Amino acid sequence: MDTTSIGNHMEAVAERHITGAGLRVVERNFRGRFGEIDLIARDGNTLVFVEVRYRRNRNFGGAGVSVDFRKQRKLLATANGYLQYRKIDCPCRFDVITIERGERNESLNIDWIQNAFGQ
Repeated sequence: MDTTSIGNHMEAVAERHITGAGLRVVERNFRGRFGEIDLIARDGNTLVFVEVRYRRNRNFGGAGVSVDFRKQRKLLATANGYLQYRKIDCPCRFDVITIERGERNESLNIDWIQNAFGQ
């Protein structure tokens, strides 16, 4: 599989994970002026912007460390653009879902970091 196919597959894995926990996905792969948001979901009254990160291994710190300050700024700017575009005013949060291969490449380890960073 190429990287786009892998990314799409991992976003589908993340979507199943959060919908299984009761969130309702309202948009996928929203593209704005400053970047893209993988998933946008509702958790009750809260709008949740979800960044999905996949790594085959934990070399170089794993999936979570790739959501650095620069990436967070892009996500914040894109989310603000989404809120303005859709004319939405509600509580929001930013979650990160990291997906990494298990030690023997047999399983996926999924970590859902809710409220991973703020505005």
